[in-house]
Amino acid sequence: MDSGKVLHRKKQDIPVIRPRASDENQLLQEVSAKSLELSKVIRLLEDPLTANLKERHLFVLKKLLKRSQIGFLLKDLTGIAKILNICAEKGKDHPEYLPILCEALKICGLPFLKEKSSDELTYAKDVIEFLAHMGCLMRVSDVEVRQQIVESVKSFYSCVAPKHLLDGLQPTSPGYRLQLLERSDLAQTLLLSMAALKNQTAIKLQLLQTLLILSGSSDLNCASMLRAGGAGTICLHMNEPDASGQVLFCSSEILWNLLERGNKSEVTAQLSSMESVISLKEAFLYKLMNGFHHSDLQLRNDLLVITTLIADNLNSLLIESLFAKQLVVLATFPELKSQNSLVHNLKLNFNNDDLKMKKLLLNLLVLLSKDLTALQLYKDEMVMLSLLMLVKPPATSSGRRSGSRCWSSVQQEELMLQALATLATIAPLMLDDFMTCQGNASLLLVLDWCVTQDSYFGQGHSFHGTGGRGSKKAQMRHCIRVLRSVTSLGEESVNQDLCDQGLIHQLVGVLMQMEASPDEEDIVTVEIKSDIQLILSALCESDMHRKELFGSEGVEMTVHFLKKGSDKFYSGLGHNKLILSTVDCVWSCIVGCYTTEDYFLAKEGGFLLLELLSSSPRCVHCNILATLLELCDNPNTLSHILSWRGEGGQTAPGLLLQLWREEEKELKVSRNKHGGIADPKRPILSVYQEEDTQLSFSSNEASPAVLELAESLRSKIYSIFCKLGFQDLPGLSTKHFVTLSVVRRYLDFKVGEVWDEISRELSSEGVRPTSPDVEALSTVCKIAEDTARRVVAEQNSMLEQRRKEEISEEELVYSEIKSHWKQRELMAKSWDSYVSKTSNFDTLKAVKAQGEKQSESRRPKPEDAAGRLTQHFIGRVMAVETTDAPGPAGVKVTLARASINSAGQDRVGAARQDQEYFSTVSVKD
Repeated sequence: MDSGKVLHRKKQDIPVIRPRASDENQLLQEVSAKSLELSKVIRLLEDPLTANLKERHLFVLKKLLKRSQIGFLLKDLTGIAKILNICAEKGKDHPEYLPILCEALKICGLPFLKEKSSDELTYAKDVIEFLAHMGCLMRVSDVEVRQQIVESVKSFYSCVAPKHLLDGLQPTSPGYRLQLLERSDLAQTLLLSMAALKNQTAIKLQLLQTLLILSGSSDLNCASMLRAGGAGTICLHMNEPDASGQVLFCSSEILWNLLERGNKSEVTAQLSSMESVISLKEAFLYKLMNGFHHSDLQLRNDLLVITTLIADNLNSLLIESLFAKQLVVLATFPELKSQNSLVHNLKLNFNNDDLKMKKLLLNLLVLLSKDLTALQLYKDEMVMLSLLMLVKPPATSSGRRSGSRCWSSVQQEELMLQALATLATIAPLMLDDFMTCQGNASLLLVLDWCVTQDSYFGQGHSFHGTGGRGSKKAQMRHCIRVLRSVTSLGEESVNQDLCDQGLIHQLVGVLMQMEASPDEEDIVTVEIKSDIQLILSALCESDMHRKELFGSEGVEMTVHFLKKGSDKFYSGLGHNKLILSTVDCVWSCIVGCYTTEDYFLAKEGGFLLLELLSSSPRCVHCNILATLLELCDNPNTLSHILSWRGEGGQTAPGLLLQLWREEEKELKVSRNKHGGIADPKRPILSVYQEEDTQLSFSSNEASPAVLELAESLRSKIYSIFCKLGFQDLPGLSTKHFVTLSVVRRYLDFKVGEVWDEISRELSSEGVRPTSPDVEALSTVCKIAEDTARRVVAEQNSMLEQRRKEEISEEELVYSEIKSHWKQRELMAKSWDSYVSKTSNFDTLKAVKAQGEKQSESRRPKPEDAAGRLTQHFIGRVMAVETTDAPGPAGVKVTLARASINSAGQDRVGAARQDQEYFSTVSVKD
């Protein structure tokens, strides 16, 4: 108890340490301010009895703000928001409240304070509502209030935590307020307040700068602004008078942020209105005519990029607002002289910014061409002629006017590539203008220049110059693209004009020249090759004379590419497209002309197609089979196909049947383990046709059974077998013959399948055919099923015959094995006998005695010996000796002698043969 009193006495003694007078006053003010409660302040301001006590209000509010100089507590934000709203309302009639409001907003720019770590989560909703109330205070017409709101919001992104805090208080984390700002309507409210700032230019600029910060830091802020029509609002206010020129700059930057961080389609939709397009046009033209500094030229190009994005929207009003017409005029400048007043006083510095503008205008021509009404503008302003002037090679550009020569060589290269890329889109839409301006001749000149060896060095800096560093490859790539886009339309006059100018031979020569080049293949080179082959296919597909022009050189070119095979199909460089274009080139340029077909076969083209078929992925098989099928109309093709041998001795019929089985496996056709028909009612039906529940089809819609003919490989394989025949096919096994039996009846099965579909469709629609038709339908379906059952029986017969052959072969193998082991046993027994005779003398004596006994028993009787002499067969000469005697008497020959005995004498044991094997005889006169 005493200790407690002592402790209490010490607490009372602390204030005895006399501080300075100023510190004591400050401490007393803080203590008195702490006793001030927000609820009482709000009651004081709202109570009707005290509502008119202005001096009392101001005194209390000042005391409240003085207490909160280091920031507002999170738990007090709801009350502070009410106080701010009350001050804003009272400030309409009593301006004395506005300084209080400004001071409070200034404190709002400081970090909020928390007493506990959990306060951030507890009062998150209050913070969101408080930030929304801050934005709503922009309704106050006072300049200082609005300026303070904008500055406080800007300070959210740069404020520093206060250094001196009371005990128990901490500032919120740096990103806390920004995260909750994204979830509030502050950005949207600030955007909408722009309409109230008509005569407050300085505040509007600060507000735009704040919106720029908000839109550049958060996707959610951009989405909030777009919900309020932010893109259109910013665009409408971007041309308002501003001496500094910052309003237009900030507006364009905000639009960029909305495009990059917000929904791009929503932004372009808001900017596509007539008011926004006109505002954008005015801003662009102003900067075009009055911009001289680098920043002005960049802003001009930024506005043009935004216009380009708007042009990509089909609902844009660029043409209706006449903005498109002015842009088209600019796109032809300075290549063409125009009477339009827009370009009379326009001067270009031909710097990089002007180059970017020119390229953007050319790109804009591509986007505007989606609207067919823009093509009339192109014709009126001679866009085609301007583009063809830009694509002229540097060697032939001496005829250009002086203005165009101001572009540097690097800039000319970029413009040439951009113009070629533009022509690839516009030329097919304006073929009449293209032919009138001699577009074919211009492109062929460019192509001829591309293959000419000179000192030209491509820079390859631009997007369209990719892969063209140090060469003309980029120019050739885009020139070939233009030719492909023009020829792919099938316009006879255009294609004939190109053929008359020798394009076929020129393209074949270019291909072979590229193949002979030592440079390594890249994606650009492969694309050029495939595009050239597609151009040749488009030119020769339907004209016999052009196929003859394709000739032997073209055939050798295609054979060269076929020999490459499909090893690089998945290289990622485009070899898959090159293989397809090569096969298409064979189909369109060779097949159908017997001269080129025979030369193609003589060059083993048929073999190459079969090799490609056996090694290529499944996605290429359809094209190769179709080409082979068309080639089979030539009678010389069949012998080539039948004589082909693939890897492991595989024949062409075996390859086709293997592809048939793989195709049915892919289609999940019902088959047994031997590849035979498992269900006679559905002999060739795929699982995908079974899963198709649609039973009724329109008159112009094909049923699944008919579609399968075009999409599946089976119809093409069947057609090829119809050319080859179904008998005497080489290299087929029993498994192949089982599959071949299905192939032979494919057409019958397909007819039955189609009639079955017709029957089910009639039934689903409730249509009952006449009795003869019902009988005919049932008969057709029954015939198809009976055919399938006969095929099943035939397949079973093949399999049974093969099973018997396998059993016979197995028995033969077993008999050979048995004979082999029997021989080994006899050899072992003979060897054992021989060893026993040589190692055991008693055994040798017994064998010899047995042999003599047998020999004695077989010896003829004396009375028979006189009449039957032993005959000898003179065998091999063992030795020859000579003596001095003349004639044959002087030659002594040693022979190997064998007796010729009767049948009874042949059975002599081994012991008898071992005795006298050799004997000598002398040949004497």
